[in-house]
Amino acid sequence: MGTTQPTKNTVKIVWHTCISSSAWRWFKKAIVLIIFSLVVNHLAASDNFLDSGSYRFPIVGFLFTIILSTLVGIIAHLNFKFYKKKHFSKKVEIVTIVRFMASTLGYITIMYIPADIIAEIIAGGRIEFYYVLIGLLITLLICFILIGLLYAQDIYNLYKLSIRDAEITIDSGTKMTKLTYENIACFYSENKIVYTVQNDGTTINTDFTLNELEEKINDQLFFRANRQIIIHKDTVDQIEKIENGKLRIRLKAFIKNNAIAEINISRYKRKAFMDWFQ
Repeated sequence: MGTTQPTKNTVKIVWHTCISSSAWRWFKKAIVLIIFSLVVNHLAASDNFLDSGSYRFPIVGFLFTIILSTLVGIIAHLNFKFYKKKHFSKKVEIVTIVRFMASTLGYITIMYIPADIIAEIIAGGRIEFYYVLIGLLITLLICFILIGLLYAQDIYNLYKLSIRDAEITIDSGTKMTKLTYENIACFYSENKIVYTVQNDGTTINTDFTLNELEEKINDQLFFRANRQIIIHKDTVDQIEKIENGKLRIRLKAFIKNNAIAEINISRYKRKAFMDWFQ
């Protein structure tokens, strides 16, 4: 039997659905942005209060907030894409999240100062760096809160993916096997060949070196115990303190190879191992 090919109508429906979904997301963001700009600028000065006798619509502030918020959104989006590709796809940790937020706020600062000065010149006002600084600090605080709320779910999803559902493709000669991290017990080297041991005890030889694997995999889950083996955290069955500050690690019973069923952690790696394991 042949495979069923999608019809042109099916492709069109899927395409229009994707466009509609994307357009709806951007429409919702635009509405939130407009409402946010209206509220902020009407609360910024007493003359802008609706019940004020000298009320006037804050058109300059409104447009400036729209433009500034759009630029902030672009900066945050591009920086998140960079961190997602460079860092979050492999490992999500507090340090990386802090760097993402700090770098995003840094880029916003670089953009904000000249933008605020230009806006003051266009509006015919006097540039006072004290108010520029106060405006910058308030802007950074608001951006910190909004960016945190905007990307919290995405970062959490990437965290779950990086420690549970992430996959690695194992090359073995002409064959390629996809394994999720949670199904891998360890990688070990023997006679210059690196093997992957699965949780059911199945062993697959690979074309990788341990150094290459160490660069690829998530080091929140895997630890390079020595030159011969990389172990998954869930594979550790027992930890025993032995002489000279070393540790003896017993792996779970499905590891049948006696050469790796019990391994030693040097005293130099002991602290790194315990920090990782705990």
